[in-house]
Amino acid sequence: MFKAVINAETLRDAIDSVSSLVDEVKFSISEKGLELKAVDPANVAMVSLKIGTEAFEFFKADQGEIGVDLVRLSDVLSMADKGENVQLELDEESHKLKIGVGSLSYTLSLIDPTAIRKEPRIPELDLPAHVTLPGLELRRAVKAAEKVSDHVILGVSDEGFFMEAKGDIDSLRLKIPGTELLGLKPGEARSLFSLDYLADMSKSISKAAEVTLEMGIDYPLRVHFKLGQSVEINYLLAPRIEQE
Repeated sequence: MFKAVINAETLRDAIDSVSSLVDEVKFSISEKGLELKAVDPANVAMVSLKIGTEAFEFFKADQGEIGVDLVRLSDVLSMADKGENVQLELDEESHKLKIGVGSLSYTLSLIDPTAIRKEPRIPELDLPAHVTLPGLELRRAVKAAEKVSDHVILGVSDEGFFMEAKGDIDSLRLKIPGTELLGLKPGEARSLFSLDYLADMSKSISKAAEVTLEMGIDYPLRVHFKLGQSVEINYLLAPRIEQE
């Protein structure tokens, strides 16, 4: 059994944070809310999402799993007006998700969870450097770097956080002193990452009041942020090998 009511924008923002990397996911449903873990087809980026029960106006569920096509779900949620709630109810007999948006009623066919790619095991990494900054500031920096190159270096120095992008002709360097960051745990960190992935991630990150980046030397980048108080998102992005 699964029955819930949630603000459409809250659910849409949560779905968008995942659909930037994958099209189909397996949601785990429990009395604590909704949860998923997924890896993109190229095995470069992972995402985990938790939507706690506090994010819902109403939530009642038994333990279970459902497979969802995020593109189709996003299309339905796009029909909701600002501030409107969406009603969700699982029809277990037909294995479909009933979605109510205002006066509209949709029936979304679900995917067999066993047909969806297995959930990744997200590695436990003890990354030495942590930086916290406003989500909008990171989004702005990523967009600026995109104008110069298709990859970017992220790092931490004694002074604070830095970002470097070098193209054939132009280059960009961003420096944010520790005094201007929301949080800083200094450590050795410098890695090269694909801007395609960072750009996709930063669209959702821009909606967060603050985002924490955890980094090392040629290690994956871990990105953690919340949308509101009850939607928690983590990305893990593999580094590229720098060319000498």
